[in-house]
Amino acid sequence: MAQCKNCQTPFEGTFCPNCGQKDVDLARPLGKLVGEVLREALDVDGRVWRTVRTMIRHPGTVTREYLAGRRRLYTPPFRLYLVISVSFFVLVAWLASRGVLLDPGQTLEADAASQAQFMSDDLPRLMFVLLPMFALLIKAVFPRRLYFDHIIFSVHFHSAAYVLLALTLPLERLAGEHWIPLVVQVVLLAYFVAYLVISVRAVYNASWTMASVKSLTILFGYMVLVSMVIEATSNFQLLAD
Repeated sequence: MAQCKNCQTPFEGTFCPNCGQKDVDLARPLGKLVGEVLREALDVDGRVWRTVRTMIRHPGTVTREYLAGRRRLYTPPFRLYLVISVSFFVLVAWLASRGVLLDPGQTLEADAASQAQFMSDDLPRLMFVLLPMFALLIKAVFPRRLYFDHIIFSVHFHSAAYVLLALTLPLERLAGEHWIPLVVQVVLLAYFVAYLVISVRAVYNASWTMASVKSLTILFGYMVLVSMVIEATSNFQLLAD
C-alpha cells in the first residue's frame, strides 16, 4: 500500500482519496517524465484527436455532451482551445511571413513582417478577449440559458473555426490562380456557416428556422465586432508608431 507524499494517507491506486494528489514516481528516466508532462499538459492520450474529430464531424455534440456532464471522453474546453489556438496562430504567422495572406497592393518586403507580427502577437490576445463577447451575443438571442453555457459554446465554436481556417488559409494564394483551391475554400466557408447553424440547433434545441436566423444574426454581429476591434487595434498601433 502506497502512502501519499502530500498528506501521508495510506491508499491503493493512482490518486490519494484524502487530498487527491496523484502518485507520481519521480525516480524515473527523464524521457518518461517529459512524456508524462506532455500527456498531462496537452492531453495527448487520444482525447484531443477524438474531440477534434467529433467536433468537426458532428457540430455541437462535444458542447452538448460537456454541458450534460458527460465529459470523460473529451478534452476540457479551455485545454482544447489552448492546443488548437496556439497551433493555428503559429500557422497563420508563418503563412503571413511568407506573404500568403497579403492583400492586393501589399508586398512581401514591406508588409509581410508586420502582418506576421500582428498574427503572432496581437491577434491571439484579441481573439481570446472576443470569446466572452461572442458568448454575450449568444446570450442576447438565447437569454434563458446560463452565460456559462454560452462560454463553453463559444470556446468550442472558436476551436472548430480555427481548424476550418487552418485548412482554408494555406490555399489563399492558389485560389487566385486555380479554380480547384477556390472551390475547396468556398466549400469550407459554406461548412463554417452550416457548422454554426447545426451547433446552435444541437445545443439549444432550436428549430432549423430559428437556428438559422439566430445563427446568422450572431455571425453577422460578431463579424462586425471583430472587424471593429481589429481596425481599432491597427489604428492604435499606427498612432503609437
